[in-house]
Amino acid sequence: MAKKLIGVRTIVEFELKSGSIDQRTTSSEHSALEGTRIHQMLQKRAPKNYDKEVRLQLPYTLSNGTEITIDGRADGIFRDAKTKAYTIDEIKTSETLFAQLEPGTLALYWGQVKFYGYLFLATHPDLDSITLQLTYYQTLDKDITRTQQTYTRAELEAFALPIIADYAGWLVFEANWQAKRQQAAQQLKFPFPAFRNQQRSLATSVYKTILTNQTLLVEAPTGTGKTMATLFPTVKAMGESEINRIFYLTAKQSTRHVAEKALVKMATKGAQLKAVTLTAKDKICFMDERICTPEHCPFAKGYFDRRKTGLKDILDHENQLDRPTIEQYARQHQLCPFEFALDASLFCDVVICDYNYLFDPLVYLQRFFADKAPDSVFLVDEAHNLVERARSMYSTALTDGEIAPILAELAALPHLKKLDKKLQKSLNQILDAFTTLTVNQKQPLTQPDPPLDLVDALGRFIERAHDWLKEQGDTLLAKAVLNFYLGAIRFTRIYDYYDDTFATEISPGTPNVVKLLCFDPAEHVAESLAKGKASVLFSATLSPMPYYQEVFGNTESLVYRLASPFPVAHQRILIPTYIKTTYQARQQNLPKIVAGIHTLISGQTGNYLVFCPSYALLQQVAADFKAAHPQVATIEQQSNMPEAARQAFLGAFQDAPAKTLVGFAILGGIFSEGIDLVGQRLIGVAVVTVGLPGLSLEKNTLQQYFDAKNHQGFAYAYQLPGMNHVLQAAGRLIRQVNDRGIVLLLDQRFLNPSYQQYFPAHWPAQIQVIHNPGELQQAVTTFWQQPAKADHEPA
Repeated sequence: MAKKLIGVRTIVEFELKSGSIDQRTTSSEHSALEGTRIHQMLQKRAPKNYDKEVRLQLPYTLSNGTEITIDGRADGIFRDAKTKAYTIDEIKTSETLFAQLEPGTLALYWGQVKFYGYLFLATHPDLDSITLQLTYYQTLDKDITRTQQTYTRAELEAFALPIIADYAGWLVFEANWQAKRQQAAQQLKFPFPAFRNQQRSLATSVYKTILTNQTLLVEAPTGTGKTMATLFPTVKAMGESEINRIFYLTAKQSTRHVAEKALVKMATKGAQLKAVTLTAKDKICFMDERICTPEHCPFAKGYFDRRKTGLKDILDHENQLDRPTIEQYARQHQLCPFEFALDASLFCDVVICDYNYLFDPLVYLQRFFADKAPDSVFLVDEAHNLVERARSMYSTALTDGEIAPILAELAALPHLKKLDKKLQKSLNQILDAFTTLTVNQKQPLTQPDPPLDLVDALGRFIERAHDWLKEQGDTLLAKAVLNFYLGAIRFTRIYDYYDDTFATEISPGTPNVVKLLCFDPAEHVAESLAKGKASVLFSATLSPMPYYQEVFGNTESLVYRLASPFPVAHQRILIPTYIKTTYQARQQNLPKIVAGIHTLISGQTGNYLVFCPSYALLQQVAADFKAAHPQVATIEQQSNMPEAARQAFLGAFQDAPAKTLVGFAILGGIFSEGIDLVGQRLIGVAVVTVGLPGLSLEKNTLQQYFDAKNHQGFAYAYQLPGMNHVLQAAGRLIRQVNDRGIVLLLDQRFLNPSYQQYFPAHWPAQIQVIHNPGELQQAVTTFWQQPAKADHEPA
C-alpha cells in the first residue's frame, strides 16, 4: 500500500477540540453539499492569481519507522503581485454570525489554516513567514468576513510540532496494532471445518471484487453463510494490504449481532481485529431524555477534555467494542457513549453500523467520508432494505403543530428581550409560509416545485434560534425550540438536494404538514458507494437484479446469484386458488383464511408463523382463529414492542414443542426478517396477501415518477416492496440443511405471472397449486409423511 495519508483536519480536530458536546452549536454547521457550492462560488469570485484546492503534503516518519504523509488541501493560495508574499485562504461556512462564533470553533478554524501554513513553509525553505486568511461565509445573510494573520516559520513550528508529536503517539499505537493485524490475517484459516455449499465461490467473488475495485450485488438464499462468506475474504484482503478498514452496514440490530458473532468466531481462530458496533444515539444515551447540551448531560459536559483518556483505556484492553463494552468504558470515564464509539471507530479495523452512517446526507461519518475512503470496503447486508431507507434519508417532513405552543410560551414571558422578539417574528413568518401553502386546500397534494418561501422562513428562524438557544438554560421552552430548530435544519439541508427526483407533498389540517419526498436517490447511493475501494451488497432477495442495479445507481455493477443450498423436497409452497385476499374481498374470505391456517398446522405438531400486512388484519385473523380453535396456543406481535417483549415472543418458539404454537406477526415487520428459528423452532409459514403497501398519495406519486421514467411505476412503488416482504417472511422457514416445512401463500394473485416473475429460482419446483380445501389437507398430510433427505443427499 502507499504511505498512509493523515488528514490535517483529522489531526486538528482530534488534538485541538476541547470542551463540551453541544447540539445547539454543532447543528448550525451547513450541509456538505451547500458548503461545497459556497466554496466554489467564492473561489470563482477570487482573482486570477488565486490557485484553488492546493494539495499540501509532508512526509513524516514515526518512532517505530512507519512512514506516513500529513495531507491537506488548502481552499486557495494566492501571491501578491508586488510583494510576492503568499497567502493561504481557508473558507468556512455556517448559519452563525461571525461575531457569535464560539472561541473553540474559531480555534479549530485557525488551527487548520495554521497547519496548512506550517506544511507550506516546510516545503518552501526559502520563505520565513506566511500570511493566513480565514474567509467566513454566514449563509443566511450572505455576509463574508475575512481576517488575516501573518506567522513566522518559528511560530508555526512551535504550534504544529507538539501537535504532530502527540498525534504521532496514537499513530504508533495504530501502526503497531495493524502490523499485528496484518500478520494474523495472512495466517487466518476459514473458521469452520469446511465451506458450505457455494460459500467458497461467493467468498472468491467477494475477494476478486475488492482486488478490482468494483461493486458486487449478491443474491444468496438463506443458509448460504453470507456473513462469513463476505467478511472472511475481506479480512484476507486486509491481510494483503489491499484495504485498511471494513464497514459492515446493516438495516437492523439483529444483523449487527450476526456480524459480531462472525468476528468473534474468527478471533477464536487467531484473527486480530478491533471492531466497534455503533448504536443509535437515542438507544445508547444514558440520560432519560436525550438533550445533548452541557447543562443537561454530564456525559456531554467536558467530553472532549476526557475522551483521550477513555480511548487509550478501551483500546489498550479491548478488541470487541460492542454496545455493552462501549457503555462500560463510557460510564467509567463519564463520556457520551455515542460520541465515544464514533471516536473509537477511528482506531478500529471493522465498523459495524446502520446504513445511515454511510448513506444519510446529514448523519454520514464525516471523519471517514468527508472525502473518499479508498482504503475501505463496504459490506451492505440485507441490501433489499436500502431502497426504502435511502428514500427516507433524502426525504423529510415538517409540521406547524409545534409552533403555536412555543409562541404561547414566549408570549407568557414576563419580559420579552430582543432575541425573544426576533425568535417570535421568525416563527410567525414560518406560520405565514404554511398558511400560504395550504390556503383554500382541503386535500393533500403533491407538486414538483419546492416550498421556497417556507425554506427561506426556516433559514431566518435557524439563525434567530441559534442565537436565542445560546442564552437559554435547561427549560421546557428551550427544549421545544431546540426540537423544532433541529427539524428545521434537517428540512433546509434536505432542500439543498432538491431536484427533479423530488416532489413536495402538502397536507392541510391540524397540524399542517409539508414533506420533501425523494423518489429516486440512486445517484446519491452510487456517490456514497464510490467513496470506498469496493462494495458488496447482499441479500437473500435481490430480484430482479436490473431493478436493484438501477435503484442503487450502478447498472454496470457485477451480479452474482447462488442457488438454494437445501434439498428441494424439504420445502413445499402451497398456493390455494380459492382464497382471495384483495382489500375488497378480505372480509368475505376470512373464514377461508382461518380454515387454511388450521389445515396448515394440522399436519404436524410444531411452531408456525402467520404474517399479515397490517395490525388491523392481523388482529382480525387472530381473533377469528382463536374463536374457531381455542385449543390452539397463539401469540401475537404488538405495536412498538420493547426489546424484552420481542425476545419473549421469539423465546416462545421452542425446539420440538409438545404442543402447537401459532404466532401472528406483521409482514415486513421485526419478525419477518433477520431472525433465526432453526431446526424445529419453526415448521410452517403462512403469508396473507401479496403484501402490497397501502394506497397513499406518496406511493401514487412515486408510481407516477417511475411510470414517466421507465414505465415500471406500479412494480417499483407497490409490487416489488410487497413481494420483498413476502420473500423475506417465507425465508424464515428453512435456515439450515435439515430444516423442513411448508409455506402457505394465501392470495390467488400469487398465481399471476406478474408476481411469479419475482419468485426465487428454486421455488417453481416446490410450488403446488391447490384448488380446494380437500387438496390442501392432502398436500399437507403428504408432505409430512415423506421422509426427510439426509443432509448429504442431493436435492
